[in-house]
Amino acid sequence: MPEGHSIHRIARQFRANFVGKRVHASSPQGRFAAGADDLDGREVVASNAVGKQLFVEFGPKGADIGDRILRVHLGLYGAWDFAGEVTVDPTLLAASGRIGQTNQRGTFLEEVASELESDFVPDALPEESLGSIGAPRRARLRMAESERETSLEDFPPAPVGAVRLRLLTDTTVADLRGPTACEVLDPEQVRQVLAKLGPDPLVDPGKKAEDAFVAKVRKKPTAIGLLLMDQSVVSGIGNVYRAELLFRARLDPHTPGRDVPERQLRAIWRDWAKLLTIGVETGQMMTKDDLEPDEYRRAMASRDERHYVYKQTGKKSPRGKGEVVMEEMGGRNLYWAPGWQKRPAPKND
Repeated sequence: MPEGHSIHRIARQFRANFVGKRVHASSPQGRFAAGADDLDGREVVASNAVGKQLFVEFGPKGADIGDRILRVHLGLYGAWDFAGEVTVDPTLLAASGRIGQTNQRGTFLEEVASELESDFVPDALPEESLGSIGAPRRARLRMAESERETSLEDFPPAPVGAVRLRLLTDTTVADLRGPTACEVLDPEQVRQVLAKLGPDPLVDPGKKAEDAFVAKVRKKPTAIGLLLMDQSVVSGIGNVYRAELLFRARLDPHTPGRDVPERQLRAIWRDWAKLLTIGVETGQMMTKDDLEPDEYRRAMASRDERHYVYKQTGKKSPRGKGEVVMEEMGGRNLYWAPGWQKRPAPKND
């Protein structure tokens, strides 16, 4: 399932390429025809992510606030495909324009670098775009279900496969496939959805959000390995980030939330903010620190090189004694290193 960094990257794509533009909305598949009709002809006003959920606001031309909000939760199988004049970075190019399903195949930085504009100057690009890691251009992006490369003259490309929703401007198209949730809400309904979500450090970077996370966890007898995946406790963490955050914190996943020292919870929150930011900027869930340049390139290209314990079952623990193990927790595979990750000693803090 896509984790928080992917959804923030999708929100950035919409901000860079759709906000301020009128869109033609359609449902080639037919399953979202009424919702598409409600959005058709409106202007995209804003695009934001909270955890694993995307909110795209639509309103009349020139509006500052949208009165129709598209909420999308990609779930296990959803993804967005972008084509046309889109902001391209190495990871998006390597994924053939697709953002959503976890890109575990990696990005070969040397191979894709030549595809970007040679005179690209990061500091000259808008902060709200993907400019820090890419350059806007009219892209030849292969739609994932097709082996045919989209020609610049063929824009917009014909919908391929089960496209739930297509959003089209004069220069850019975004196709949504396979989401768990896709609905049009009004502002009050959005507020109700947001009230059920835990804090997201990219949305709420201040101490108030950190305090809320700590307070929720410290009240619970539930294992911290389950709490980190509970979107009402903290937004955006999935299976990969859970495993890596707990390893980096040297914390046993079975530790009850109320037994985790406050200082350790605050360190986990700040580490999550750090890793989430790295994920948004690089497009990969890079969870290893202090890599040399060659190690970093290998890590970007290979999951096994960028994670400490995730899917490393049976390998020697990167730290401490013993091996990485896998077990089921909450219906998902949990990866951790018992020889390194410990329960805190009982004491007041």
